Amino acid sequence: MASPIILGGRAFGSVSRIAAIRGAASAAPAPPKKPEKTSFGNLKDSDRIFTNLYGRRDYRLKGALARGDWYKTKEIILKGSEWIINEIRTSGLRGRGGAGFPAGMKWGFMNKPFDGRPKYLVVNADEGEPGTCKDREIMRHDPHKLIEGCLIAGVAMGARAAYIYIRGEFYNEACILQETINEAYKAGYIGKDCLGTGYSFDVFVHRGAGAYICGEETALLESMEGKQGKPRLKPPFPADIGLFGCPTTVTNVETVAVSPTICRRGGEWCKLVCFQLYCISGHVNNPCTVEEEMSIPLKQLIEQHCGGVIGGWDNLLAIIPGGSSVPLIPKYENFFLARLVM
Repeated sequence: MASPIILGGRAFGSVSRIAAIRGAASAAPAPPKKPEKTSFGNLKDSDRIFTNLYGRRDYRLKGALARGDWYKTKEIILKGSEWIINEIRTSGLRGRGGAGFPAGMKWGFMNKPFDGRPKYLVVNADEGEPGTCKDREIMRHDPHKLIEGCLIAGVAMGARAAYIYIRGEFYNEACILQETINEAYKAGYIGKDCLGTGYSFDVFVHRGAGAYICGEETALLESMEGKQGKPRLKPPFPADIGLFGCPTTVTNVETVAVSPTICRRGGEWCKLVCFQLYCISGHVNNPCTVEEEMSIPLKQLIEQHCGGVIGGWDNLLAIIPGGSSVPLIPKYENFFLARLVM
């Protein structure tokens, strides 16, 4: 018996082969496929979120307002938590701390009936992975985006306070964050009756002590409670029993910092653009942190923003795409690297 032919999800043997072919010939033509994307990278300046990534402008409130921070924040808050979470879900935003868990789903875990316990937002700024310093650039040069993001994420979760757990070695960044928080309090953006919305929200900076393990969310919570930074057993998860035994969401700096722009521009916009920060270091001519499309080929990213590999691509041995916890990508040949998409 001849091998079956799969057509329209059904299998036809040799007896019905002719009938199947005739049916296919008389069927309506399939709609044309959408053209595949053939070019990547070159994120438009108008689509960039972190417009002060290199610190060329003032990081303080006056400069932040000129760049569009805190714009329509009151309107976003008044739309409510469900609207905010829906926009984040629509955007497809995933956690930028490494795990890539859908942010909208994670924030939604906090929307449970009030049981008398306060809810907390904890921002993981304990950036200790080797070769990683993207969050540090946000805290240095665009701190108001982070504070505004804390407020919007806090409203979405029903939290009344945010704690930014910052790596102990980031002394200057911790000072900048505290200065930014003080500016936001003075302007009435956070604190009691934020922006005249009737919502009260506080933001605190908590400095770590340099332990790498505290980058793990439950070890971070243990450290904040004054205990030794050791990971907890799960379950229970932080959304049920987190900081001080209360419902808590631990999320990354970049994830929080992009949320205000997503809410302003809409979740559908984020779906089309698909951006993230890349921190590139090692044997490249121009190590840098850059905001670029997620689909940019790795070789184009290095050539366009870092000036290529020192001494040429023949000197390349391997690439570490995400810190010490991921396998190396060896250089088999330039053909492979030219087509490798992040």
